[in-house]
Amino acid sequence: MSQEIAVIGSPDFTTGFRLAGVRKFENVPDEEKDDALDEAVMRTLDDDDVGIVVMHDDDMAHLSREAREAVEGSIEPVLVTLGGGAGSGGLREQIKRAIGIDLMEED
Repeated sequence: MSQEIAVIGSPDFTTGFRLAGVRKFENVPDEEKDDALDEAVMRTLDDDDVGIVVMHDDDMAHLSREAREAVEGSIEPVLVTLGGGAGSGGLREQIKRAIGIDLMEED
């Protein structure tokens, strides 16, 4: 069974992913993030069809402590955050933490 990518965030953030073919998404407008983001994240984490969850790094600040601990501790699906100046080094560390090996390590 193949798993899908899910995107959570503002409509501006999710639109590009949807145009690229991502079918699972949760639109949470900026003005609703403090109230609705937790629910969107927990719904996505509970979806057995989702293998990767993509969020904007800035949205992590809107999560409650419980939701943040759930996404940060989740192994499947794995959370990938974009933006916030993390760069490829941040993505590399997230992948390494998620799967346990450094895919970009040179021999």
